[in-house]
Amino acid sequence: MKAYVKPTPRLEGTINALSSKNYTTRYLLIGALADGTSTVYYPAHSEDSDAMRRCIRDLGAVVEEDEEKMTIRGFGRHPRDVKELNVGNAGAVLRFLMSTAALCPEVTFVNAYPNSLGKRPHDDLIDSLQQMGVEVEHNNGRLPITIKGGKPRGGKITVSGNISSQFLSSLLFLTPLLEEDSEITILHDLKSKIIVGQTLEVLAQAGIQIEASDDLMHYKIPGRQQYEPQQYIVQGDYPGSAAILAAAAVTHSDVKVLRLAEKSRQGERAVVDVLRAMNVNLTHENDIVHVRGNQQLKAGEFDGDHFTDGVLAMVAAAVFAEGTSRFYNVENLRYKECDRITDFVNELRKAGADVEERQSEIIVHGRPQGVAGGVEINAHYDHRVIMALTIVGLRSEKGLVINDAHHVAKSYPQYFDHLLSLGAQIELVKEEETAH
Repeated sequence: MKAYVKPTPRLEGTINALSSKNYTTRYLLIGALADGTSTVYYPAHSEDSDAMRRCIRDLGAVVEEDEEKMTIRGFGRHPRDVKELNVGNAGAVLRFLMSTAALCPEVTFVNAYPNSLGKRPHDDLIDSLQQMGVEVEHNNGRLPITIKGGKPRGGKITVSGNISSQFLSSLLFLTPLLEEDSEITILHDLKSKIIVGQTLEVLAQAGIQIEASDDLMHYKIPGRQQYEPQQYIVQGDYPGSAAILAAAAVTHSDVKVLRLAEKSRQGERAVVDVLRAMNVNLTHENDIVHVRGNQQLKAGEFDGDHFTDGVLAMVAAAVFAEGTSRFYNVENLRYKECDRITDFVNELRKAGADVEERQSEIIVHGRPQGVAGGVEINAHYDHRVIMALTIVGLRSEKGLVINDAHHVAKSYPQYFDHLLSLGAQIELVKEEETAH
């Protein structure tokens, strides 16, 4: 699908934030790892959460759903003996389930997206699983990956946190179920510590006890624990909402986004503070973020590791700010669905933005007058890139055409619908229709 994003002077209206993808995938997994029935209210519906739902079903969980909730009868520490799992293009789902799969005799994760997830490395988690006595066959750390498990061992485990915090989260889901107590030590640095906080929060809600050091670099996990079946309520999603808020910030707007908890542990909650720092007229009260955009943005310097999945949307807003903005400590963006630094910067330049990259930084020389646009750009199969480029298109002089825009459904299937409801000028055309 191509998205024809046209210049849009004004956005106005109220939307409900979509439900959090990060919390939904975690709640589905801990529901599956429990003995008994858990209920998840307001689960996210996206390709990532659908991938987790499909895979836990394959592993033996019974999942039923209606409009508001999902019930999961879990398999505990005894998943079904399944030969293959297909996580689609969902990296977090793959990584979380690689550890869970160690409870099965032999499972192969297939390579359904060779140009995206198929290129992403998972060596650090493979190393940790091998320390636990799990045999892993892989393609230089990439898919397809076969886990030969059955009897993973606890004990002293190390894992690198340089590339992704998802490797650590994966181990934290598995180790409480093992016979032995475990100690996990993080090597090097730990990216996205705030998202690790979400994992620990969810585990605690399921009755799991983990002792984490203050710097989150060392963990003691008692073995022989059980996940308790519970009821969970999924909060609104800040990473997806960041793009809506940025779109409101760069246009003349009066936009409200509901269901964004003020005291959320989502790191991307920081995008509210980032936009305030960029001089956006914004209030956050009663879980409602209200933006009155006036196109008078100011540049700033921001530590992107605090709001990893909101960085691209904030960079898109900074394209139209007065002055030079710097987003630093963002190297882990290079290891996502695409290289979210090089690939994204290249597309921004095509659109007319003045941007530079460093190994772990994105530098934006703002153009308050807007950018030219009028070009066709590549989304690199990445939902966050699609959302961010859409923001740029709204403030461009001639609009933008975004290829493969349907990949936005990975995390936010209603993204374009929500923007259209606020008055955005966007035309969505299926690829075959453009060929005539």
